[in-house]
Amino acid sequence: MNILFLMTDQHRADTLGAYGNRLAATPVLDELARTGTRFDRWYTPTAICTPARASLLTGQAPFRHKLLANHERNVGYIEDLPDGQWAFSEALRDAGYNCGLIGKWHVGHHRRAADFGFEGPDLPGWHNPVDHPDYLDYLKANDLPPYEIHDRIRGTLPNGGPGNLLAARLRQPVEATFEHYLATRAIEMLERYAADPKPFFLQLNFFGPHLPYIVPDEYFDMFDPELVELPKSIAETFAGKPPVQANYSAHWTFDTMPLEVTRKLIAVYWGYVALIDMEIGRVMDAMRRLGLNDDTAVFFTCDHGEFTGAHRLHDKGPAMYEDIYRTPGLLRIPGQEPGVVRTEFVSLLDCTATILELAGIDTAPAVDSRSLVPLASTHEVPWEQDIVCEFHGHHFPYPQRMIRTDRYKLVVNPDSTNELYDLFTDPDELLNVYNHPEMAEVRGRLMRRLYEVLRDRGDNFYHWMTSMYDVGEVSYDPTLSGLDEATYR
Repeated sequence: MNILFLMTDQHRADTLGAYGNRLAATPVLDELARTGTRFDRWYTPTAICTPARASLLTGQAPFRHKLLANHERNVGYIEDLPDGQWAFSEALRDAGYNCGLIGKWHVGHHRRAADFGFEGPDLPGWHNPVDHPDYLDYLKANDLPPYEIHDRIRGTLPNGGPGNLLAARLRQPVEATFEHYLATRAIEMLERYAADPKPFFLQLNFFGPHLPYIVPDEYFDMFDPELVELPKSIAETFAGKPPVQANYSAHWTFDTMPLEVTRKLIAVYWGYVALIDMEIGRVMDAMRRLGLNDDTAVFFTCDHGEFTGAHRLHDKGPAMYEDIYRTPGLLRIPGQEPGVVRTEFVSLLDCTATILELAGIDTAPAVDSRSLVPLASTHEVPWEQDIVCEFHGHHFPYPQRMIRTDRYKLVVNPDSTNELYDLFTDPDELLNVYNHPEMAEVRGRLMRRLYEVLRDRGDNFYHWMTSMYDVGEVSYDPTLSGLDEATYR
């Protein structure tokens, strides 16, 4: 079976019509959801680019593959996966697949996509590399104008300097955008693969809608900011929260910009998503034209989410909120029943085993991954009732672990305040109830369950838990397979 893997960067689930956004302009992705499976609890293993993408490549959780930071903001971790590291792409090549990757790589620094068996232009970095020779050749060959931006949106740093660029207008037609270039190169590769009897895996990685949101006027102004509903967590006070969150808010200059600017930023972010959806549509049209639909599985997801003003933050960082950990996840397998919606906790990590199963390859090397193929139906499937995510730092070391159940989320911050949220009564995660006396039993159960998962995985974070908390509170209980349903409700 052929596989098309569509991936964006820093993408909120609530930007898609399929996930409830009434104003969204995402007809292509909404159609993929309508004809395939939509996962409503799809999480990233870690909300930062390189470690998340390395988890997809290896089928290993970040603590295991140890590529824990983006090299641009490395804080002393390794910068590349080691030689000999197993990767699904090499397994596909060994099984006779053509393997292509168009777009963002960002899985380490020196080792590139070609080192792992992918063909395609080498496009490193965290944002559109608009000075890349292949992109410049594309502009020249099509008589298109160069990259140029204006009307920059940014706040003011605490020291009075200009904040990070958040958005800007692009003085180029859509055909000249980096997104259009990527889709064009992907279509060219599809055409080549369609003429080859070998099966193919093609991964198209857009650099957006990662900030800064830089799009042409028609997408910059596509949505009326006055119609944008601000996230309720914009009321965040950071009371009872780890101090790093307020510091990050200052770093991202949220309070130096009026709320009208926040509305505009969200509107432009939605426009960026609409641009990408349109470009994905071009690729899907090419799939139909080439007769590939009936034997090609299609994935859509991203590496992690984005704050866009939620909790008075931008980008991502050391705050394990749903905004950056829960992401869109769509899968369509030829012959599956359409319109399936699943509520199990699944992960970007699970794509690795899914890719292998679709290709008829042993999934065992993807040790932290579970195939999603059984979930691409309405059948009942045994599945874990919680999910554990991790974070190791961005700009500075900041280890965190999170466990999310149907109702609760526990975040363990060894150097700071722990967090506990009741997502039934507080879906916006504004009230940290970790120290509330009435939550003692829930807190203890979650601590024990998190300890159990980390210990069984071999994540040494569990040693920190035993050294920092009452051993009786987190001691391993072999009879505990998960939280009792009554605890959730």
